[in-house]
Amino acid sequence: MFNPVELLRHLGAGVVERVWRLGVASRFFVALLLRSGTALRRYPLTLREIWFSGVLSLIIILVSGLFVGLVLGLQGYEILQRYGSAEALGTMVALSLLRELGPVVAGLLFASRAGSAITAEIGLMKATEQLTAMDMMAVDPVARVVAPRFWGGVISMPLLAALFSTMGIFGGWLIGVVFIGVDDGAFWSQMQASVDFRYDILNGVLKSAVFGVAVSLIAVFEGYDSAPTAEGVSRAITRTVVTSALAILALDFVLTSFMFRELS
Repeated sequence: MFNPVELLRHLGAGVVERVWRLGVASRFFVALLLRSGTALRRYPLTLREIWFSGVLSLIIILVSGLFVGLVLGLQGYEILQRYGSAEALGTMVALSLLRELGPVVAGLLFASRAGSAITAEIGLMKATEQLTAMDMMAVDPVARVVAPRFWGGVISMPLLAALFSTMGIFGGWLIGVVFIGVDDGAFWSQMQASVDFRYDILNGVLKSAVFGVAVSLIAVFEGYDSAPTAEGVSRAITRTVVTSALAILALDFVLTSFMFRELS
């Protein structure tokens, strides 16, 4: 039987739990920043995590960027040729990737591959009581385990987004110039004339950096806060991927709103 009081109670409990977790995550983020000196001083720890989060994600980033560029080239040429503007294909591909698709799609791929792996690694360390053992040996697990993974993800994300956009532009050039026959000079010259370094390239880098901070923070927090069981780790991995995707899309809307306000 439908009970509105019970439904309201469940909704209220859900809201309270989300607000509580947001507060815990905020305190965790502050503690992480305060204890990051060890990770930055012992740079081999961070370099190893850059390899794990960035270099090992190159294959999916490059292949995905190539195919996104190929699709953009095909779809863009089909639309632009109706209006006699096929030479503007380079501009459309570059602006679409640098402003929007590059940071967003690269962030989603990064969350799916590297973010889930970071959560699983920290969660398994917690389930096997490795973090507790570090704490007993007077080794701060946040400084030794969490901070290098966080900064490795933050540094890797903008580089991966830049490589994604570069590969996408190459894919657009490949399908548009080599296979379809768009003029090579017009493709590159219109792209160079239309892309602005500050409003297009730097804004894309800013987006990818913000996405890197968000995804890395969610990944390390969910792993560190996961229940020390197999089911708890699997749920933490799921939360990492879902929350990261929602955070990327929400942050993309907010950042784009501010960036378009600057242009107006």
